Amino acid sequence: MRNTGSPLTKISQHGQLPIRIVSPAFGHIVEKDGNYNPTERLPYYFMVFMLDGNSRYGVDLEKFDVGKNELLFIQPNQIRHFPARSHGNNYYKLGFDEDCLSKLPRQYPFLLNPLNQQKINFTQAAAIRLQSVFEILSNLLRTPDTEAELILAHLNCLLTEINTAYFVATGKPADDKLAKFIGFKVFVENNFTDHPTIRNIAEELALSTDSLYEIVKQYSGLSPKEFMTNRLIMEARRRIYYGERSSVKTLAYDLGFNDPDYFSRLFKKVTGKTVAGFFRDLS
Repeated sequence: MRNTGSPLTKISQHGQLPIRIVSPAFGHIVEKDGNYNPTERLPYYFMVFMLDGNSRYGVDLEKFDVGKNELLFIQPNQIRHFPARSHGNNYYKLGFDEDCLSKLPRQYPFLLNPLNQQKINFTQAAAIRLQSVFEILSNLLRTPDTEAELILAHLNCLLTEINTAYFVATGKPADDKLAKFIGFKVFVENNFTDHPTIRNIAEELALSTDSLYEIVKQYSGLSPKEFMTNRLIMEARRRIYYGERSSVKTLAYDLGFNDPDYFSRLFKKVTGKTVAGFFRDLS
């Protein structure tokens, strides 16, 4: 039975799994006039793999040009801006959510984006392998009642290939320090509006505060406190940008700040703009 709790199931190409693949010749949804929204806060994982041509996507407030043998991936809760015109000449787009991910046999650290790189480059050999798996998945999804195990097996292969390419320049993700940094990112993602202390996080990860500082600085270039502050302000920018434009006081309280004035000062310190100025720029 389809999991109706997932937003992706509304457009899923499979009866049991929340997953969708789109290519130039397969999977497109015809948008009715007035229903197309080029900006979306994603509730699921999204990837676009470019085989030929190029395209430009926005992720949160950054622009990314995606060219041949490159893959852009977007995490849940990030804001995606569709290309205004071209999608490239040949590509695959993939969407799946946490429910689908939970059925796979392993974890894929790249999905947490520990190195803060949304785009991945593939060698020609790896790109050919990736294209082959995308094509197999597309063919499987053309039949809605295909065995779920077959789709999951090939999705596992696809994500393993992408995970390997993501970490190719930095070594294996099994490195203990990187594993701890990933643990830090997960903890922050799940608790940032609670404003945990550095000591609390270090204890959660079985690290000293000095070791935590060293690891976070190595992989992000930021101190743990700066990292959490940036995450809070990014969430504020996402909510403002995507139209969740309540008062500054309400936004501050929603993000766990007891003092809206302090939140406003912090927002300006990080972004260089006041909250009101950010509103105006988006008007």
